Amino acid sequence: MPAERKVALVADIKKDIERAEVVIGTDHSQLDVEEFQALRRALRPADVKVRVVKNSLAALAAKEAGKPEVAEILKGPTTLTFGFGDPVAPARQLMAHLEGARLELPIHGGWLDGNVLNASEIAELAKIPSKEELLAGIIGKLRSPISNLHSLLSTTMRDFSGLIEARATQIAEEETTEVEVAEATEAEEEKS
Repeated sequence: MPAERKVALVADIKKDIERAEVVIGTDHSQLDVEEFQALRRALRPADVKVRVVKNSLAALAAKEAGKPEVAEILKGPTTLTFGFGDPVAPARQLMAHLEGARLELPIHGGWLDGNVLNASEIAELAKIPSKEELLAGIIGKLRSPISNLHSLLSTTMRDFSGLIEARATQIAEEETTEVEVAEATEAEEEKS
């Protein structure tokens, strides 16, 4: 490979490493072309780029990008999965695709926030709920006490309203009884 082409490849890989929130290294050697293309299509919605790299060029690119830890996940035939958005989504999509397609794709490890992750840590990362799910859970937990307070206040107001209505009915009945007693007393006085 001409040196000029290698320089361009290193620069291209360097750009991906610099932009990436997460990098996952896998061994693609057991996949045929169709399975590899299916893997790429499955990961595309997660704002992910999947590329086969030459380890020496990728290690050089990682060093130039200021993320030399990425070189630790380069072992044997390597495919790097770069996640550019949510750092959990690529791991989740990768694990879901491997499980759904029943593929055995060895995971070399991953890189996240300057830390090198092993295969089991990548699997655990995939189990973390997405940002949207976490926010929905937090909002649900915040809404629950507010909803309970609203319910409590509504019940209290309804009960208070019922008490006032019952007291008003009681007062009206007492007035009616007093008027009837007064009229009966008047009627007796007139007779006498």
